[in-house]
Amino acid sequence: MDERTMIDLAALPLSVVLPVCLLGGLVLGYTYFRALRMTADLIVGQGRPLLGLALTLGRLTLLAAGFYLAVQAGAFALLAALAGVLGAKALMLRRVRRHDT
Repeated sequence: MDERTMIDLAALPLSVVLPVCLLGGLVLGYTYFRALRMTADLIVGQGRPLLGLALTLGRLTLLAAGFYLAVQAGAFALLAALAGVLGAKALMLRRVRRHDT
């Protein structure tokens, strides 16, 4: 077995890759939307603009890197990661709506 086959994420079984990508997507989505909320609070509260810019660049970079890793494992892994991000968004919105009412 050569080194390229050993590090190929697509060679892992789907029963391992999909749950890992789903959980990774949940963590990625929670982190992304938490940073988005912090950025929005900074803008509304007229906080430090450089911190808002750093949070924006950081969350976009983190999301792109997470999806890039998922792409390396295949299309189903990417869809599982996206489902995790969307699930985290739904959970965050539910929590915010419950808290605001």
